[in-house]
Amino acid sequence: MTNDDFVIHQIRDEILQRRRFLLTSHARPDGDSIGSQLAMAFALDALGKEVRIVNADAAPDHYQGFPGMHRIEITTEVDTDADAVIVMECSDLSRTGITGLDSRFIINIDHHAGNRLYGALNWYDETAAACGEMVFDLIRALGVPLTEQIATHIYLAILTDTGAFHHSNITPRTFDICRQTVEAGVNPAAMARRVFDSNSFGKLKLIGAVLDSMVLLDEGRLAVLYLDDEMLQLCGCTHNDTEGLINLPLTAREIQAVVFFKIAPGGVVRVSMRSKYDVDVRQVAAQYGGGGHKNAAGFTVDGPLDELRPRLIERLVMAIGEGLLTRP
Repeated sequence: MTNDDFVIHQIRDEILQRRRFLLTSHARPDGDSIGSQLAMAFALDALGKEVRIVNADAAPDHYQGFPGMHRIEITTEVDTDADAVIVMECSDLSRTGITGLDSRFIINIDHHAGNRLYGALNWYDETAAACGEMVFDLIRALGVPLTEQIATHIYLAILTDTGAFHHSNITPRTFDICRQTVEAGVNPAAMARRVFDSNSFGKLKLIGAVLDSMVLLDEGRLAVLYLDDEMLQLCGCTHNDTEGLINLPLTAREIQAVVFFKIAPGGVVRVSMRSKYDVDVRQVAAQYGGGGHKNAAGFTVDGPLDELRPRLIERLVMAIGEGLLTRP
């Protein structure tokens, strides 16, 4: 039995002997956090458990039509009598953006490097392409059939966290799980349209504005994007509409990495980074207290941007150079 198998069995046993559960994930939820939570919720329903899902922020609009979205409560503070809290996709409990969780029995399920192992039970698997892969394994261990509802959310988690199967974290396990979700009723073409082809006109305007202000550095290998609240307001958008924008420059052959500066009121700067091939942006994010994956990482700092930008650009240029040296 591997260590992962041992932890899965521990989590399975704790779930089977408890009744009331609270599920949560990181603030500003993405497809993996939403898919993992709802797949787990439907599995717990099948076991006759009481389930509550709580997030600090609402999900982007294009996820709202997925089964079970109405169940997600939006709040930053909870008072719960849950027998256990299952936290998914959070390297640190504070990433949930929710207070009141730390007094409960916490099951921590995550695939990000640097997880702080804050739970009573901790399952950390950096080899998983998405947290949804881990949830799939746990649901199988619980003996719950892979219904179309559960399969839909597992596929959503994997589709989005692999960047539509673009990232280097994909393994044969990824495609085997996807095969099983398709056999359970998932339509990959329809899922792709729901996730990637449902933008508002406002988001199209925002895409134009962000790309129009894009700066190319390092002989065109590094793209730098900027966003502030004024740009959002002019386009009639919210921060939820920014999901996926960072990936657009990577469609250009020459661009190897992208950094996206999102400037919030009060001087807070949220920095997201994406890359191709062997360009490791996670190690750059780690230098600022952030994390993520090799090709997708980020962090938040209290500005100012003028002080942050030059040193960060220098580190990204170095990461690009190192990645190009190791690329076949």
